[in-house]
Amino acid sequence: MGQRDTKEGAAPQPEAAPLGKLWNFVLAVLRGQAQVDFLPHALTGAIFAVALFASGWQYGVYGLLGTAVGTATARLLGVARDRITAGLEGFNACLVAVGFAVFLGAGHLSTALLALAGSAVVTVVTGAASRVLSTWDLPTFTLPYCLMASSMTIAAPGFERIWHNGEGLAALTHPAGGPTTLSWTDLWHAFFADFAQIFFMPQWYVGLIFLVGIFVASRRAGVMACIGSVVGIFTAWALGAPAADVAEGTMGYNAVLVTMALCGVFLVADAWSLGYAVVAAATATCLSSAMAALFAPSGGHTFTWPFVLVSLVFLVAAPVFPRLRRPDAAAPADTADGAPTPVAAAA
Repeated sequence: MGQRDTKEGAAPQPEAAPLGKLWNFVLAVLRGQAQVDFLPHALTGAIFAVALFASGWQYGVYGLLGTAVGTATARLLGVARDRITAGLEGFNACLVAVGFAVFLGAGHLSTALLALAGSAVVTVVTGAASRVLSTWDLPTFTLPYCLMASSMTIAAPGFERIWHNGEGLAALTHPAGGPTTLSWTDLWHAFFADFAQIFFMPQWYVGLIFLVGIFVASRRAGVMACIGSVVGIFTAWALGAPAADVAEGTMGYNAVLVTMALCGVFLVADAWSLGYAVVAAATATCLSSAMAALFAPSGGHTFTWPFVLVSLVFLVAAPVFPRLRRPDAAAPADTADGAPTPVAAAA
């Protein structure tokens, strides 16, 4: 029973199991890329990979290899299978690998080796962060990646064999300068670039591909991402941020992640959580400038620190407000590939 499709007397195909495991691993890797935006959706992960390749083939390769290494490391260390299947052990590794490629130079062997090593080490950092934050039933978000990326930019200029950018990154803080008036071109470039900058990419068309991937997985998530981008742009403009920074997406990408996280992923999506998420997104945009000043000695790279810090604070505060509700259970989201979605642990 169950093997009636085989020829009489023929032995079962031994290749089926290994191929099935390989396919499951590929799906987990793709979901890992999609989990950067809280989406355990393999097709979305594939679209995200296309977006990275559209920015530069090296970034596409780094993203996939980093996610694969992080996922494989988690499997070797015996991490719970549902976390691996949902891609929760791959997204930090993806960001670490792409971040190393961007800041250390994708064409250097030293960068490739460090990216692979960092993608493995961030799995351990994720485990440590998860153990600490689970005490308060809080997710790790991209905290492990932020710790790795900040450590990299601080330490790299001290090593000649891995630093290929001439002088160090240290700089003094200075008041914002340049025009603050946003043209129509600035506005729509900023809107799409906000999605691309989550992966360090500044091109608006790359952001458009990322946004398509989000909508493929979930219309609600796509709408929340769009709202977050608008909030980030408006807040930056209202406070007088330089138009060039807004147009490149560096002022709005944290707002995108905050809005998605607090309205639909870690809080039940309704009018109350939407308002809460909008306030948090505006706060993250303001914090971006503070974090840039804080990290000025290492180049001023904020990574996703504003998203992590603001989201954690707002989640810690949420139980005080009865109108804000956490999801009751880890129910599957509106995905099409059948992957489980542990909401309480995602990203």
